[in-house]
Amino acid sequence: MSEMKQKIQETADFLQSKTKVLPQIGIILGTGLGGLVNEIEIIDTIPYQTIPNFPVSTVESHAGKLIFGKLSGKYVMAMQGRFHFYEGYSLQQVTFPVRVMKALGVKTLIVSNACGGVNPAHRAGDIMLISDHINLMGGHPLIGKNDETLGPRFPDMYDLYDQELLALAESVALEEKIKVQKGVYLALTGPTLETGAEYRMVRILGADVVGMSTVPEVIVARHSGLKVMGFSIITDMGFPEAMRSVSLEEVIAVAGQAELKFVRLVKQVVAKLKD
Repeated sequence: MSEMKQKIQETADFLQSKTKVLPQIGIILGTGLGGLVNEIEIIDTIPYQTIPNFPVSTVESHAGKLIFGKLSGKYVMAMQGRFHFYEGYSLQQVTFPVRVMKALGVKTLIVSNACGGVNPAHRAGDIMLISDHINLMGGHPLIGKNDETLGPRFPDMYDLYDQELLALAESVALEEKIKVQKGVYLALTGPTLETGAEYRMVRILGADVVGMSTVPEVIVARHSGLKVMGFSIITDMGFPEAMRSVSLEEVIAVAGQAELKFVRLVKQVVAKLKD
Protein backbone atom coordinates (compact mmCIF):
# COMPACT_ATOMS: atom_id res chain seq x y z
CA MET A 1 0.00 0.00 0.00
CA SER A 2 1.35 3.46 -0.97
CA GLU A 3 2.03 6.09 1.70
CA MET A 4 -0.77 8.23 0.22
CA LYS A 5 -3.27 5.39 0.41
CA GLN A 6 -2.26 4.63 4.00
CA LYS A 7 -2.92 8.27 4.98
CA ILE A 8 -6.28 8.28 3.17
CA GLN A 9 -7.33 5.10 4.97
CA GLU A 10 -6.17 6.43 8.34
CA THR A 11 -8.19 9.63 7.87
CA ALA A 12 -11.25 7.81 6.54
CA ASP A 13 -11.16 5.37 9.48
CA PHE A 14 -10.95 8.27 11.93
CA LEU A 15 -13.92 10.06 10.35
CA GLN A 16 -15.97 6.86 10.27
CA SER A 17 -15.34 6.56 14.01
CA LYS A 18 -16.80 10.06 14.49
CA THR A 19 -19.86 9.91 12.24
CA LYS A 20 -22.27 7.34 10.87
CA VAL A 21 -23.09 9.48 7.83
CA LEU A 22 -22.37 7.83 4.47
CA PRO A 23 -22.04 10.88 2.18
CA GLN A 24 -23.19 10.77 -1.42
CA ILE A 25 -22.07 14.30 -2.24
CA GLY A 26 -18.93 16.25 -1.32
CA ILE A 27 -19.05 20.06 -1.18
CA ILE A 28 -16.09 22.47 -1.03
CA LEU A 29 -17.12 25.98 -0.01
CA GLY A 30 -15.00 28.90 -1.18
CA THR A 31 -14.31 32.38 0.16
CA GLY A 32 -17.42 34.00 1.62
CA LEU A 33 -19.65 31.04 0.76
CA GLY A 34 -19.71 29.12 4.03
CA GLY A 35 -23.36 30.07 4.60
CA LEU A 36 -24.57 26.99 2.73
CA VAL A 37 -23.75 25.12 5.93
CA ASN A 38 -26.75 26.83 7.57
CA GLU A 39 -29.01 24.90 5.18
CA ILE A 40 -27.50 21.53 6.08
CA GLU A 41 -29.24 19.39 8.71
CA ILE A 42 -25.99 18.95 10.61
CA ILE A 43 -25.36 15.56 12.17
CA ASP A 44 -21.65 15.88 13.00
CA THR A 45 -19.10 18.72 12.90
CA ILE A 46 -15.38 17.89 13.01
CA PRO A 47 -12.70 20.65 13.21
CA TYR A 48 -9.86 20.20 10.74
CA GLN A 49 -7.21 20.37 13.46
CA THR A 50 -8.56 17.16 15.02
CA ILE A 51 -8.44 15.15 11.77
CA PRO A 52 -5.32 13.06 11.10
CA ASN A 53 -3.32 14.16 8.00
CA PHE A 54 -5.61 17.16 7.35
CA PRO A 55 -4.08 20.61 6.82
CA VAL A 56 -5.62 23.56 8.68
CA SER A 57 -7.29 26.58 7.03
CA THR A 58 -5.31 29.79 7.57
CA VAL A 59 -7.40 32.17 5.45
CA GLU A 60 -9.99 34.63 6.75
CA SER A 61 -13.59 33.47 6.09
CA HIS A 62 -12.54 29.79 5.92
CA ALA A 63 -13.93 28.28 9.13
CA GLY A 64 -11.96 25.04 9.01
CA LYS A 65 -14.72 22.52 9.77
CA LEU A 66 -15.86 19.31 8.13
CA ILE A 67 -19.65 19.07 8.21
CA PHE A 68 -21.63 15.82 7.89
CA GLY A 69 -25.39 15.95 7.44
CA LYS A 70 -28.31 16.13 5.02
CA LEU A 71 -28.99 18.75 2.37
CA SER A 72 -32.20 18.55 0.34
CA GLY A 73 -32.65 14.96 1.47
CA LYS A 74 -29.15 13.82 0.43
CA TYR A 75 -26.28 12.89 2.73
CA VAL A 76 -23.37 15.27 2.26
CA MET A 77 -19.96 16.11 3.65
CA ALA A 78 -19.05 19.76 3.30
CA MET A 79 -15.73 21.51 3.74
CA GLN A 80 -16.42 24.85 5.42
CA GLY A 81 -13.13 26.29 4.24
CA ARG A 82 -10.60 24.88 1.79
CA PHE A 83 -6.82 24.78 1.53
CA HIS A 84 -4.73 26.77 -0.97
CA PHE A 85 -1.37 26.31 -2.64
CA TYR A 86 -0.38 29.83 -1.54
CA GLU A 87 -0.76 28.87 2.13
CA GLY A 88 2.40 26.81 1.73
CA TYR A 89 0.73 23.44 1.34
CA SER A 90 1.69 21.07 -1.46
CA LEU A 91 -0.94 20.39 -4.11
CA GLN A 92 -1.15 16.85 -2.74
CA GLN A 93 -2.08 18.29 0.67
CA VAL A 94 -4.54 20.77 -0.87
CA THR A 95 -6.38 17.93 -2.61
CA PHE A 96 -6.13 15.33 0.15
CA PRO A 97 -9.72 15.92 1.35
CA VAL A 98 -11.03 14.95 -2.10
CA ARG A 99 -9.23 11.61 -1.75
CA VAL A 100 -10.88 11.12 1.63
CA MET A 101 -14.31 12.00 0.19
CA LYS A 102 -13.87 9.27 -2.39
CA ALA A 103 -12.85 6.78 0.30
CA LEU A 104 -16.00 7.62 2.28
CA GLY A 105 -18.27 6.92 -0.69
CA VAL A 106 -18.78 10.32 -2.32
CA LYS A 107 -19.77 10.08 -5.99
CA THR A 108 -20.30 13.76 -6.89
CA LEU A 109 -18.16 16.78 -5.93
CA ILE A 110 -19.54 20.31 -5.89
CA VAL A 111 -16.84 23.00 -5.75
CA SER A 112 -17.27 26.74 -5.33
CA ASN A 113 -14.99 29.76 -5.28
CA ALA A 114 -14.82 33.53 -5.33
CA CYS A 115 -13.01 34.89 -8.39
CA GLY A 116 -12.21 37.89 -10.53
CA GLY A 117 -14.04 38.36 -13.84
CA VAL A 118 -12.51 39.38 -17.17
CA ASN A 119 -15.44 38.79 -19.53
CA PRO A 120 -17.12 42.14 -20.33
CA ALA A 121 -20.50 40.40 -20.47
CA HIS A 122 -20.22 39.43 -16.79
CA ARG A 123 -20.69 41.57 -13.68
CA ALA A 124 -19.55 41.45 -10.06
CA GLY A 125 -22.07 39.42 -8.10
CA ASP A 126 -22.80 37.04 -10.98
CA ILE A 127 -22.75 33.27 -10.48
CA MET A 128 -20.79 31.44 -13.19
CA LEU A 129 -21.12 27.74 -13.88
CA ILE A 130 -17.65 26.42 -14.67
CA SER A 131 -17.59 24.68 -18.05
CA ASP A 132 -13.81 24.15 -18.25
CA HIS A 133 -10.55 25.32 -16.70
CA ILE A 134 -6.96 26.31 -17.42
CA ASN A 135 -4.21 25.32 -14.98
CA LEU A 136 -1.52 28.01 -14.67
CA MET A 137 -0.62 27.29 -11.06
CA GLY A 138 2.88 26.15 -11.97
CA GLY A 139 2.25 22.74 -10.44
CA HIS A 140 0.06 19.66 -10.68
CA PRO A 141 -1.41 17.46 -7.93
CA LEU A 142 -0.68 14.23 -9.83
CA ILE A 143 3.07 14.77 -10.21
CA GLY A 144 5.03 11.90 -8.67
CA LYS A 145 4.60 8.14 -8.51
CA ASN A 146 1.06 7.10 -9.39
CA ASP A 147 -0.94 4.63 -7.30
CA GLU A 148 -3.12 2.83 -9.85
CA THR A 149 -5.59 1.88 -7.11
CA LEU A 150 -6.36 5.59 -6.64
CA GLY A 151 -6.62 6.46 -10.34
CA PRO A 152 -4.94 6.16 -13.76
CA ARG A 153 -1.50 7.56 -14.57
CA PHE A 154 -2.91 9.69 -17.41
CA PRO A 155 -6.51 10.66 -16.58
CA ASP A 156 -8.56 12.04 -19.46
CA MET A 157 -9.88 15.58 -18.98
CA TYR A 158 -12.77 15.28 -21.45
CA ASP A 159 -16.10 16.43 -20.00
CA LEU A 160 -14.26 17.34 -16.78
CA TYR A 161 -17.15 19.50 -15.55
CA ASP A 162 -19.93 17.02 -16.13
CA GLN A 163 -22.26 18.12 -18.93
CA GLU A 164 -25.35 16.54 -17.38
CA LEU A 165 -24.70 18.35 -14.12
CA LEU A 166 -24.13 21.61 -16.01
CA ALA A 167 -27.45 21.17 -17.81
CA LEU A 168 -29.16 20.42 -14.49
CA ALA A 169 -27.74 23.59 -12.91
CA GLU A 170 -28.87 25.68 -15.89
CA SER A 171 -32.35 24.17 -15.71
CA VAL A 172 -32.64 24.84 -11.97
CA ALA A 173 -31.38 28.41 -12.43
CA LEU A 174 -34.11 28.99 -15.01
CA GLU A 175 -36.79 27.58 -12.69
CA GLU A 176 -35.53 29.67 -9.75
CA LYS A 177 -35.15 32.79 -11.93
CA ILE A 178 -31.47 33.05 -11.00
CA LYS A 179 -29.23 34.59 -13.65
CA VAL A 180 -26.16 32.45 -14.26
CA GLN A 181 -23.20 32.75 -16.58
CA LYS A 182 -21.16 29.87 -17.97
CA GLY A 183 -17.45 29.96 -18.70
CA VAL A 184 -13.83 29.01 -18.19
CA TYR A 185 -11.96 29.33 -14.88
CA LEU A 186 -8.21 30.00 -14.93
CA ALA A 187 -6.15 29.23 -11.82
CA LEU A 188 -3.05 31.17 -10.73
CA THR A 189 -1.17 30.62 -7.49
CA GLY A 190 -1.89 33.92 -5.71
CA PRO A 191 -1.96 35.24 -3.06
CA THR A 192 -1.65 38.57 -4.90
CA LEU A 193 -4.57 39.74 -6.98
CA GLU A 194 -3.76 40.12 -10.66
CA THR A 195 -2.04 43.03 -12.37
CA GLY A 196 -3.69 44.72 -15.34
CA ALA A 197 -1.36 42.89 -17.70
CA GLU A 198 -2.20 39.57 -16.05
CA TYR A 199 -5.94 40.20 -16.37
CA ARG A 200 -5.37 40.96 -20.05
CA MET A 201 -3.41 37.70 -20.42
CA VAL A 202 -6.20 35.72 -18.75
CA ARG A 203 -8.73 37.05 -21.25
CA ILE A 204 -6.42 36.47 -24.24
CA LEU A 205 -5.96 32.86 -23.14
CA GLY A 206 -9.71 32.29 -23.35
CA ALA A 207 -10.76 32.36 -19.70
CA ASP A 208 -13.74 34.24 -18.28
CA VAL A 209 -12.65 34.35 -14.63
CA VAL A 210 -9.45 33.94 -12.63
CA GLY A 211 -8.87 32.59 -9.12
CA MET A 212 -6.45 30.78 -6.81
CA SER A 213 -8.13 27.42 -6.14
CA THR A 214 -10.52 24.76 -7.46
CA VAL A 215 -8.41 23.38 -10.33
CA PRO A 216 -6.24 21.05 -8.19
CA GLU A 217 -9.29 19.60 -6.41
CA VAL A 218 -11.11 19.05 -9.70
CA ILE A 219 -8.10 17.29 -11.24
CA VAL A 220 -7.91 14.90 -8.28
CA ALA A 221 -11.67 14.40 -8.39
CA ARG A 222 -11.34 13.27 -12.01
CA HIS A 223 -8.37 11.05 -11.10
CA SER A 224 -10.57 9.51 -8.38
CA GLY A 225 -13.55 8.96 -10.69
CA LEU A 226 -15.87 11.59 -9.21
CA LYS A 227 -18.35 13.67 -11.18
CA VAL A 228 -17.77 17.41 -10.76
CA MET A 229 -19.91 20.54 -10.77
CA GLY A 230 -18.27 23.94 -10.27
CA PHE A 231 -19.65 27.36 -9.26
CA SER A 232 -17.71 30.64 -9.34
CA ILE A 233 -18.95 33.81 -7.66
CA ILE A 234 -17.54 36.81 -9.52
CA THR A 235 -16.59 39.32 -6.82
CA ASP A 236 -14.73 41.94 -8.87
CA MET A 237 -14.02 42.78 -12.50
CA GLY A 238 -10.48 42.88 -13.89
CA PHE A 239 -10.63 45.29 -16.79
CA PRO A 240 -7.09 46.67 -17.28
CA GLU A 241 -8.39 50.02 -18.55
CA ALA A 242 -10.67 50.54 -15.54
CA MET A 243 -8.86 48.87 -12.66
CA ARG A 244 -9.13 49.99 -9.07
CA SER A 245 -7.88 48.74 -5.73
CA VAL A 246 -9.76 45.69 -4.33
CA SER A 247 -9.57 44.41 -0.75
CA LEU A 248 -10.32 40.98 0.72
CA GLU A 249 -13.11 42.59 2.72
CA GLU A 250 -14.77 43.74 -0.51
CA VAL A 251 -14.37 40.30 -2.08
CA ILE A 252 -16.04 38.70 0.96
CA ALA A 253 -18.81 41.31 0.97
CA VAL A 254 -19.71 40.77 -2.70
CA ALA A 255 -19.58 36.99 -2.26
CA GLY A 256 -21.92 37.41 0.71
CA GLN A 257 -24.39 39.37 -1.39
CA ALA A 258 -24.47 36.60 -4.02
CA GLU A 259 -24.56 33.86 -1.40
CA LEU A 260 -28.36 33.72 -1.03
CA LYS A 261 -28.75 33.02 -4.75
CA PHE A 262 -25.89 30.50 -4.64
CA VAL A 263 -27.41 28.67 -1.67
CA ARG A 264 -30.84 28.48 -3.30
CA LEU A 265 -29.31 27.19 -6.53
CA VAL A 266 -27.16 24.52 -4.87
CA LYS A 267 -30.02 23.32 -2.63
CA GLN A 268 -32.29 22.74 -5.61
CA VAL A 269 -29.51 21.13 -7.68
CA VAL A 270 -28.74 18.71 -4.86
CA ALA A 271 -32.45 17.91 -4.49
CA LYS A 272 -32.59 16.88 -8.14
CA LEU A 273 -29.34 14.92 -8.25
CA LYS A 274 -29.87 11.25 -9.04
CA ASP A 275 -28.69 8.81 -6.38
